[in-house]
Formats: sequence, C-alpha cells, structure tokens
Amino acid sequence: MFYSFLSSKIVVRTAFLVYVSYAATALWAGLPEEKYFGRWALTLEGGRSGWLEIVPQKGWYDGSLLWVGGSVEPLASVAIVEGELTVTRLRTVARKGPSDVIQRKQQIPETLYGRIDGDVLKLTRSTQNNAGTAIEREHLTGRLIPALPPAPELAQVRWGESVNLFNGRDLSGWRLIEDKAENGWSVSDGALSNRPAAHIAGQKARRFGNLRTEREFEDFNLKAEVLVPANSNSGIYLRGIYEIQIQDSYGKALDSHNMGALYSRITPVVAAEKPASEWQTLDITLVERHLTVVLNGVTIIANQPIAGCTGGALWSDEFRPGPIYLQGDHGAVTYRNLVLKPVLK
Repeated sequence: MFYSFLSSKIVVRTAFLVYVSYAATALWAGLPEEKYFGRWALTLEGGRSGWLEIVPQKGWYDGSLLWVGGSVEPLASVAIVEGELTVTRLRTVARKGPSDVIQRKQQIPETLYGRIDGDVLKLTRSTQNNAGTAIEREHLTGRLIPALPPAPELAQVRWGESVNLFNGRDLSGWRLIEDKAENGWSVSDGALSNRPAAHIAGQKARRFGNLRTEREFEDFNLKAEVLVPANSNSGIYLRGIYEIQIQDSYGKALDSHNMGALYSRITPVVAAEKPASEWQTLDITLVERHLTVVLNGVTIIANQPIAGCTGGALWSDEFRPGPIYLQGDHGAVTYRNLVLKPVLK
C-alpha cells in the first residue's frame, strides 16, 4: 500500500515536471505567440511612421519602439496573453510651475494593444494627454518586415550615371515636404543653405520646412559636402526614411546621434568629424538595406544592416523608392555638391 502511494506520487511529480518543461520551451516552438516576433513597420493615423520589434527571451518577451520621431527606445513591458499583444512604453512629460519653470518631470505610460489579422498587425494606442485630464486613443497598423539579407558584395554592384541633385543656382528639383511650413532654404554662391529664424521667448514657435528631391530613388551612392555651424544639426534622409545625422559633434564620445551616424540605430566606429563651420565630405552607400558611410575620407560605418526606419521617416515601408530629404526644422546648415549614383538592378 505504501509503495503504491509513493509510486503514484513519483508518477504525478514526473508528469508535472514534464509539463513545466514543455510549457517553458513550447513558448518558442510554434505556438501562436511566435507570429509577433520580429520587426514591424508601423503606419499611424495621418500616415505617420513608426517601428516595433518584439524579441523572445528565455521565458519572457522584450522589445523596442520608434514612435514617429526621436530615437528607438526600449519598451517598459511586453506581454502576449490569449493571442493579444500588449506593449508599454513610458514617455516623459515636463510639469511646469509659475513663469513656465519646470518643477519636475513625470513618466506617463503609453500602451499599444491588439492582434494580428491576416498579415496585418492591428493596434490601438492608449495614453493620457500631457495634462492628465483625458485619455487619447488612436489606431495603427503594422506589417512584418522581411528578414535582412546578407551584406552585399559592394565590389560587384553596378552603378548608373551620376545625377546632380543640386544645380548650384536655385531650388529646381526640390520642394518643401510640409505645405504650411516656412521656407528657410536659399541658394547662394553655389551652396544650398537653411537659415531658420531663432525662436523668440513668449512667441509661438515658427515651423520651418524639410526639403526633398522631386525624384525618388532606390539603392544608390550619395556624395555631399556639408557645413554645420556651432551647436547646430540637420539630417540627410536616404529614400526619405533613413536619417544620416548631421551634427556639430566634434570632440564628443562616439554616439548614434553624432555626425554621420544612422540616427539612434548605428554608431560610427570612429570619430571623423571636423570642428564646426568647416566643410566636411560624406560618401554614403545604401544597398539592400545595408549602409556604408565615409566621413572626411574615414569609413565610420562599413556595410552594416539597417533594422528599420528612423524618426521623422516619411513612411515605414523600406521597399518603396523615396527622395533624398534634408532636415530643415532643426538648425542652420549648408550643403553643396550633392551627387547621386543609382544602383543598376
């Protein structure tokens, strides 16, 4: 009798351990949760763009989010419960007191939740407004981004005829992206300059426009010269979605927000920028979602994979042609000798 009871306990305990072991591993063994894993190109209301990545860890989930502008940021939490994805990020809001002085900063949770419908990820964003007086909601969709291909053999790439993007005389071939923005761009002495007016305290901030080429391109090599004044910054967007940072970062530690970086995504391996107000050269190659950047004759990014769009992208689709666009809503900057050579396919 005692032996039978003990034997039964062993059988039950063994079965329980087998079940626990299965539950711990089955998470990644073809269960519905797997369909959320990977990188998602997000399209928000009004056509704004974003990016989401969901990554399985050992017994839990992790992820990162790019919300319209700014940097790619880690998520505060990721959950997949009964087939529904829920992710949370924390956004910081400044709380101001008398005379517009910031008294403290608070973190407000922002939640995205939803399911996959066919091949589309349908999500709802829910958060309180900045004042904390109402709940904001909006709907967005996502499409799974195909896996990155191996790094291309750049020596085997075939190039087309060079295209002069800027004629050195006027803005022919360029236009503002935002219809209602002010135009701070002008041409002088064979160079294209952006001179946005400084914000005056107490007045409404003026919105200056980003400039884009009329033509759109796929993969290419782009050469340009740029001059950045002290403490200023701009950006060169490749195909309208990948920002190469233009920044006065001379003497600063390596960072994905410095001159020549793919903004918030790829950090240069070496600092090669010059001091402010000196002309600098950029040689940028985009082929099969891989990036090479040569700054002032030094390779700072060598054929590295691009995980997704950057903040300020015109759209999140990485497979459609797009323009070269120059960021004009930040600071003063001057460009010249913008020459593009397309890849022949």
